[in-house]
Amino acid sequence: MWSKRGIYVSIFFSVVITLFSCAKGLEVIPVEIKGHRFLVEVAKTPKQRERGLMYRKHLDSNRGMLFVFDRDERLTFWMKNTYIPLSIAFLSEDGKILQIENMKPLSEKIIESRHYARYALELAQGSFKRVGAKVGDYVRFLKNF
Repeated sequence: MWSKRGIYVSIFFSVVITLFSCAKGLEVIPVEIKGHRFLVEVAKTPKQRERGLMYRKHLDSNRGMLFVFDRDERLTFWMKNTYIPLSIAFLSEDGKILQIENMKPLSEKIIESRHYARYALELAQGSFKRVGAKVGDYVRFLKNF
């Protein structure tokens, strides 16, 4: 039997957990690569892009993060405070894959796009290879963001 206090404590923690899980506030959209669908969080603001996938301990094989920039530019990334091995694809405005790189957890080595790019897509390391994606293929955004 639950006491009143136990019910209130349970409700309080449920609310806190709900608020915390929504605190990221990142939109999630589906993308498709060579017929394979991934759900990716969209990082649009400088603060969201700076945080990226830092401090996460796990990333499902069908999840990732799409970094959105306002204009084409040479993009730079690193893996500081990022514990998950990732692969990154730099994309043109129309979703064409311009470059794919593997990144080591916690590395502070700068990974720079060789071409001007509008987006960067991070997935679990090896995901692009697993689905057969290569430079010149396209990432389809299945929802506007």
